[in-house]
Amino acid sequence: MPQTLVEKIAQRFAVELPEGKAVLSGDFLFVQPAHVMTHDNTGAVIPKFESMGAVRIAHPEQPVFALDHDIQNRGKDNLAKYSRIQVFAESQGVEFFPAGRGIGHQIMLEEGFVLPGTLVVGSDSHSNIYGALGALGTPVVRTDAAAIWATGRTWWQVPPVVRVKLRGSLQPGVSGKDVIIALIGTFNQDEVLNCCLEFTGPGVTSLRIDERMAISNMTTEWGALCGIFPYDIVTRTYLLARANVMKNRGDEQPRLTPALVDRIEAELPKADADAVYAKELEFDLSAVTPFVAGPNEVKTIVPLQEMEARNVKINKAYLLSCVNGRLEDICEAAQVVEGRRVAEGVTLYIAAASSEIETEAKRLGCWDMLLKAGAVALPPGCGPCIGLGEGTLEDGEVGISATNRNFQGRMGSRSAQVYLASPVVVAASAVAGKIVAPLGCDLEDDEDYRADVKRGAIVRAQAPADEASKEVTILEGFPRTIEGELLYVPKDNLNTDGIYGKEYTYRDDLTPVQMGTKAMLNYDPAFRETVRDGDILVGGYNFGTGSSREQAATALKYRGLPMIIAGSFSQTYKRNAFNNGYIVIECPALVEDLKAGCAGDKTLTIRTGRRVRVDFTCGRIECDGKTYTFSPLGEVAQELVVKGGFEAVIRDQLAEMEQTT
Repeated sequence: MPQTLVEKIAQRFAVELPEGKAVLSGDFLFVQPAHVMTHDNTGAVIPKFESMGAVRIAHPEQPVFALDHDIQNRGKDNLAKYSRIQVFAESQGVEFFPAGRGIGHQIMLEEGFVLPGTLVVGSDSHSNIYGALGALGTPVVRTDAAAIWATGRTWWQVPPVVRVKLRGSLQPGVSGKDVIIALIGTFNQDEVLNCCLEFTGPGVTSLRIDERMAISNMTTEWGALCGIFPYDIVTRTYLLARANVMKNRGDEQPRLTPALVDRIEAELPKADADAVYAKELEFDLSAVTPFVAGPNEVKTIVPLQEMEARNVKINKAYLLSCVNGRLEDICEAAQVVEGRRVAEGVTLYIAAASSEIETEAKRLGCWDMLLKAGAVALPPGCGPCIGLGEGTLEDGEVGISATNRNFQGRMGSRSAQVYLASPVVVAASAVAGKIVAPLGCDLEDDEDYRADVKRGAIVRAQAPADEASKEVTILEGFPRTIEGELLYVPKDNLNTDGIYGKEYTYRDDLTPVQMGTKAMLNYDPAFRETVRDGDILVGGYNFGTGSSREQAATALKYRGLPMIIAGSFSQTYKRNAFNNGYIVIECPALVEDLKAGCAGDKTLTIRTGRRVRVDFTCGRIECDGKTYTFSPLGEVAQELVVKGGFEAVIRDQLAEMEQTT
């Protein structure tokens, strides 16, 4: 059976597979990842791990802890949390990287935790970045991380796989950030939603590793679950360079050596020539020109030439994050500002993705160039990208950022506007005081970047009527029906920042009731006055896109909403929901009818007055005399709901293991 690269890597890391079973898209697997990364959210994973009844981490070499999100917070509660995480790591023998070492994803790449052909996961939505080194990098959620600590494994459904064929090479002044912004803005109708992407084609070899990292990182914003590049001479060169760093600094047992790189290369899985892909896209790198995304929408892209003409003045600029805080980004931005000054009234914030990058940038003189131009240095970490610490946006301010997200309210005030761009555009804009191109940049507006979809179409996830009408077995304790009034949120791509704001995400002291009161406030401050217990929330398409924060699911559950219906969900959001025993189903037809019926209503949260009856025995929804269908929930999903989530499932498994030993 021919397989894609994603399917082959999944097969390598699957456990308890039937003999002779070839892993294919759609299969549910138990997988044992090579590594699982957690950051500040380690503090929330620890109690989950303990509530499962676990005492010792099953494989101490598997987890990696890296503190990176709220590192500017010197409050006693945050410092106490960081201390607890470190003590736990030391007691369990887990690799721990303290605040100031860098962003967890960069550490995973620098320190040899990510290797080609491996499955590496992280409790963070930008774990897609590991695909830059030929690994199957994908996000898991906090409950999954706790399960992996306890048992070494978690569950995963192999997504559809899309092949993205790249041709040509980048023009001078065009970056990997421009490529991924162009891809997101071109294919902006959920073409790759919840898919894994395999980048192929002759254009791949022209891309540097840092450019691949930027592209893989932001496949998350494109809606994908991974973005994997093939192993080639560029990858090999990077790995050998990292092996040399480890040798020169005297690592006793380096994770990377030339011999290991040779072995990886010899054993590397490759996609079969006749592998079947859900879709194939083609994209011409040579036709890409610089783009800006926004404001406050990643999928809304504007050619830089047009942005210049709009004369958009800025207050703050950001050169940092796991997508664009690398050495190449810093040095290229430094060249732009050399001998110039940041404009009056503008603040340029810089932070390296790791302490190693900052040290090297200082050695090369790039860091000093930026400081002489007036930049404000922040410690290596996430900071303003997640809206934490110094540099967040105030009411009415405009920012341009080399980060990966510009969701409303994410980087500060809800009334602020944020644009995304490449590091050189950020630097040039900081100096000019408005969004502009770097000096000498060719701004010819070339529409050829709009690529062709070679095969496949957008598929909305709705079961055929005959499948949905089949009677299904309902487990004891699972509701056969749920009834309630529809509460409609008429927004596609509603992100987790909107559902549960960053100011609460890393607070571990909130009770479930308190969490419920914070639900949806960043999207609609009037939500808590509008919602009623027992409402059935209906969203648009790609509901819950963005970060992997599980509170975006649990907060709605705790608010008293028994379930959510949407046209489609981010797979990570859906995973968070079921892992916490919360029901979510997809029914595009109902969403389309609500969209038509509420057309012209500008209310952010609409009380429809319509009551529905959801029948899980046959996958039907009855509303206003009309019947809609949805894919019935199988026993796996039902068990998660009945037991209250994946924690309870693992707790039962551990108890059974203890009884048999």
